[in-house]
Amino acid sequence: MTPKRKTTAKIGPLGRQFRGVQPQGAYTADLFWRAFKESLVKFQPRVQIRNPVMFVVWVGSLVTLALTIEPNLFGPSSASRGYNGVVMAILVLTVWFANYAEALAEGRGKAKAAALRRTRSDLVGVRILDDGRKQTVPARDLRKDDVVRVEKDHVMPADGEVIEGAAYVNEAAITGESAPVLKEPGTDIFSSVTAGTTVISDWLLIRVTTNPGDTFLDRMIHLVEGAKRQKTPNEVALTVLLSVLTLIFVIVVASIAPVAAYLQAQINIADLVALLVALIPTTIGALLSAIGIAAIDRTMRFNVLAMSGKAVEAAGDVQTLILDKTGTITTGNREANDFIAVAGVQQSDLVQAAFLASYFDTTPEGRSVISCSVARGAEPAVGLDQAKGLDFSAQTRMSGIDLGDGRVIRKGAVSAVVRHAADEFHASPPADLQAIADRVSKMGATPLAISVDGDILGIVVLSDTLKPGIRERIEQLRKMAIRTIMVTGDNPITAQTIAAEAGVDEFVAEVNPEEKLRLVRREQSEGRLVAMTGDGTNDAPALAQADVGLAMHSGTMAAKEAANLVDLDSDPTKLTDLVAIGKQMLITRGALTTFSIANDVAKYFAIIPAMFIVALPGLAALNVMGLATPRSAVLSALIFNALIIPLLIPLALRGVHFRVETAANLFSRNLWIYGVGGLIAPFIGIKLIDFLIAPLV
Repeated sequence: MTPKRKTTAKIGPLGRQFRGVQPQGAYTADLFWRAFKESLVKFQPRVQIRNPVMFVVWVGSLVTLALTIEPNLFGPSSASRGYNGVVMAILVLTVWFANYAEALAEGRGKAKAAALRRTRSDLVGVRILDDGRKQTVPARDLRKDDVVRVEKDHVMPADGEVIEGAAYVNEAAITGESAPVLKEPGTDIFSSVTAGTTVISDWLLIRVTTNPGDTFLDRMIHLVEGAKRQKTPNEVALTVLLSVLTLIFVIVVASIAPVAAYLQAQINIADLVALLVALIPTTIGALLSAIGIAAIDRTMRFNVLAMSGKAVEAAGDVQTLILDKTGTITTGNREANDFIAVAGVQQSDLVQAAFLASYFDTTPEGRSVISCSVARGAEPAVGLDQAKGLDFSAQTRMSGIDLGDGRVIRKGAVSAVVRHAADEFHASPPADLQAIADRVSKMGATPLAISVDGDILGIVVLSDTLKPGIRERIEQLRKMAIRTIMVTGDNPITAQTIAAEAGVDEFVAEVNPEEKLRLVRREQSEGRLVAMTGDGTNDAPALAQADVGLAMHSGTMAAKEAANLVDLDSDPTKLTDLVAIGKQMLITRGALTTFSIANDVAKYFAIIPAMFIVALPGLAALNVMGLATPRSAVLSALIFNALIIPLLIPLALRGVHFRVETAANLFSRNLWIYGVGGLIAPFIGIKLIDFLIAPLV
């Protein structure tokens, strides 16, 4: 018999956030220093041009640098070298603050990538050749389908599937969880191993499933590096919008020069550059990339590996959550606690048959049936060494044993066992079988029928319980207008009972992998974004089809490759947490965009009057801030424009606080905070800066 797997229930970090507790990040002095150095590297034009808004500021800093060297470069100017130099310095700082925000967001990902690279570079494997000889080779020389033997205390050199042996593996290097996991062949989700993990007992023979560069470790390295990040669709759309706004302001500012000439007002080129920079949405342009990178990093800190920013963004827009009952809504620790025999059958016979049916069943449920039946007096039968086990499958929904004496014993869903008895032995079910099964189902338990040569002896009762707080979390999802669908292989009566207790909107019982795929497509055909979880090879098609597919790290390689998110803790309830992460990213992006545009309106009242007040004294009425001089007004607006970026970096990295409420309420609240706040803050900030610098200019 295989050892029992120890499982522990976990509360995801965002599960805590639902209760008002924000996860904390570790920003160290070393991280700040590395971000500083990286921010200087980002001054390269090929890096700057990727951000059109900040590229305009970068070009403006070059123009004012030229004017600092030669003030009359573009014609007569009243601006001194010192004034132009100050404008140039403020613009350089503005670009640097944007670079620093992005570098700081990337910092933790790059630190994680560096640690993973060190792990990968040291890996070696013992390859088993066709003639049986062993060959020690670097991990980079291993190829798909190679067979490798990994001994105790050795590190797994590549991703693979266990084909022989059984051992405990420490996956802390990948998951951060030090509790060992039992790996053995033929268990679907517990036969998958990952490069970088350590065997801490016995040995394993694995078949490599990936080529160098495609391992899970390689994928983690690429994905946690912000430099490798692809922009999400919404981020691309917002970048295009910001670029269009910037282009419009470039045209508007360029047209001011001939207007000024007509009015016989002398306009300094440095002032025009300052006006342009103050009016374009530099705040959101500087922080947009950092917001996206921070959201991906946030999922990483929650032990979820995002295959792309698009997956995190899509999680924020999800409208339907497909949740598996076992392990997501319930604890997943279904245990046998009773045996109910049909009329005319001794319970001892049912208990013994249940023991034999589960003899080769290595699943937690199978082990619990063994334990419960042994406690009720079951004993091993003679000739088990000649018996053949039948593994459970989603199609047959049965498992069992074919004994050496010819007896066929099956255990599984009641309808599946009844169909097996009719098809293989032309036997009819006992008259009271369905009544017993219905009674068990109405209690929220799962009935499993036991048959011997087509004769159904009775029911094994598997009990499961709802996860603590799951009903409250589903209610929170409903408040966010997210529809929940529970899927389960259980019969409809059990499914209906659990669904009512959990409060889900809909349930689908007795599902197989094909029906999960059809369910995802049905929801998508009705215009909804769909998220679901899975861990087996049979879940891969539905995971690939879903807009957000969350695979368990303990699952098969096929499931992890099909999904766009991988939970390293293998906790299916993380799906509800990811919805909040995605919504927080979208809310943060929207809030800072609103704040940035509102800022520009206020800065208009600072700079425009300052530029034309000499030629058009009537514009003094627009100087509502009462700024001291035209030059102090321009410099105050520029300084505020630069300083607001580092002041908002913590908010961009942490995210706007997410509350579980309707989209209308969220929009209204954030519009007041960041819209009205964005209008008021510049008036206060620019006036204060003007008060401080007026005596100096």
